[in-house]
Amino acid sequence: MPGLLRGVARTAVVAGTATAVSNRVSRRQSGRWAAQSAPPPQAAPAPTAYAPPPASNAPPPASDMDARIAQLTQLAALRDQGVLSADEFETQKAQILAG
Repeated sequence: MPGLLRGVARTAVVAGTATAVSNRVSRRQSGRWAAQSAPPPQAAPAPTAYAPPPASNAPPPASDMDARIAQLTQLAALRDQGVLSADEFETQKAQILAG
């Protein structure tokens, strides 16, 4: 009789462990599938052109070159923050230096 109870207990433990592992795998897979089927988060659209801030807020620069340097500095900051791509930065830089 003790051997029979031991066999039944062992079977119950194995079956319980298998059920727990199976449930855990199912939950993990359904979580992965849900993450794959979820729409990607919407990113804010990147600005296509740089517009300098209104001049009324800042004092007038001492010369035209100072204004260009300030604009280039702002462009570089936007590029470093990831707001502007390298191509957009180069385009805007060429416009500032040409103007």
